[in-house]
Amino acid sequence: MMGTTLNANFATRREAEMTVERLVQEHKIERTDIFIATAGSENTAGEEQAGSDTEAGEPSPEKRDDAPLNGAVTVSVEIDDAAKVAKVREAFGEFEADDVREV
Repeated sequence: MMGTTLNANFATRREAEMTVERLVQEHKIERTDIFIATAGSENTAGEEQAGSDTEAGEPSPEKRDDAPLNGAVTVSVEIDDAAKVAKVREAFGEFEADDVREV
């Protein structure tokens, strides 16, 4: 199989990070084959607050409202194994990826 690159956009940084952890820990995809970037040209934590960008329970520092919400977070995965393509697509779906595409 020739190499395949799959891209997907995530509404939150947390969903993107959870996807990466799933791929590395459970599906043994090398971290060096996974890339995270902004979908646009501006720094972003996603389209909505999640994870450490939201208010925590007590005791907690004061709520922050300065998360840069400037669009989706893109995860790209380079794959040389046909069986892993399905696993990547599955992980993208599990963490609610949008615009999944092969490039």
